[in-house]
Amino acid sequence: MKKSYVYTKGGDAGKTSLIGGVRVSKSEKQLEAYGTIDELNSNLGLLHSLLTNKEDRLFIFKIQHQLFSIGAYLATDFQNVKPTDKIQSVSKEEIEELELVIDTIDNKLPQLKSFIIPGGLTASSVAHVCRTVCRRAERNIVALTLDIDISDDLLAYINRLSDYLFVLSRKINIEGQENEQLWKNCWK
Repeated sequence: MKKSYVYTKGGDAGKTSLIGGVRVSKSEKQLEAYGTIDELNSNLGLLHSLLTNKEDRLFIFKIQHQLFSIGAYLATDFQNVKPTDKIQSVSKEEIEELELVIDTIDNKLPQLKSFIIPGGLTASSVAHVCRTVCRRAERNIVALTLDIDISDDLLAYINRLSDYLFVLSRKINIEGQENEQLWKNCWK
């Protein structure tokens, strides 16, 4: 019978291999960081399937590819392996591209006067889920920086990505003629 490449049984004891071959516990901060990037990427796949705007779909798909590179970077054994040119985290140009897209979308949105309650159209709600998973990924990567020197550009990119997902969620609702639900302080 042909060997399956889907499962190897190598992780059955709670360990996995980083890029470079070293075996580590699946509870390591490094795995939490790249695992959350994987979770974000999966949620972005769901968002992509719900989007109707071709430009938004293409940009989300581009981000998904970038997140695979980030995941590979974070899955590297930094003590024994130097990430290659093919496994670099993020360039300043990619951060600037995100900022340009954020500004372009934000300039077309009504000015915010309050916090927004996540919800509205399904795609907007999923964009908010992606945003919060992105924020968790950012926290996990920041925790990892206590042990490993992580690219400042990677942190900046993940921070901007959550901002992009926020403005995208607003854009989706507004273009879909769904009213934004503003937070009202009920303790006043």
